[in-house]
Amino acid sequence: MSQSVPTREVARRVFASEYNDASYTFKESDDERAPLYLLLPTGERANRVFIVGTLTEKEDVGEDSEYWRGRIVDPTGTFFTYAGQYQPEAASALRELEPPAYVAVVGKPRTYETDDGSVNVSVRPESITTVDAATRDRWVAETAARTLDRIEAFDDEGNEYARMAREQYDLPVEEYRDAAVAALQSLDDADELEGEAPA
Repeated sequence: MSQSVPTREVARRVFASEYNDASYTFKESDDERAPLYLLLPTGERANRVFIVGTLTEKEDVGEDSEYWRGRIVDPTGTFFTYAGQYQPEAASALRELEPPAYVAVVGKPRTYETDDGSVNVSVRPESITTVDAATRDRWVAETAARTLDRIEAFDDEGNEYARMAREQYDLPVEEYRDAAVAALQSLDDADELEGEAPA
């Protein structure tokens, strides 16, 4: 048997409204190095995510050393990202950036339970990059398409992650369809505001 080279997991595109509703994590094997997945309510597993939005604020919340919290907004809600000594490039990016700024983030989902038993979800960034408005708009369009694809496949008989999502979350997936459509409409509205500029 040949040794397989571990490959990086695909970074899933997901809107904040869906991401923040996700709270269930799982592994698919008992191997201690097995990837930890966040189960998205639309029936997909995510070990890594790719988000693009507006960095609206940043704060060094560390006590003994730098630990940066960034607040990133997309058309559906807010992501929180935390970067410290173990994510030096991302922490450095947050330190240098001046909000508001469009940013692209690739990172790992992180969940933690609060004292009242609710689960908060954040992103531990692998990279944070400044992007332009066109990149942000493209991400919104592609993320809406991926979200709608997941919803379309949600009732497929062989979709094990959708089955898990139905068991773990009592959430109507139509909400995410509405959020995806509203996100797309926000792009159209922005285009209209800018006027019919010549292409």
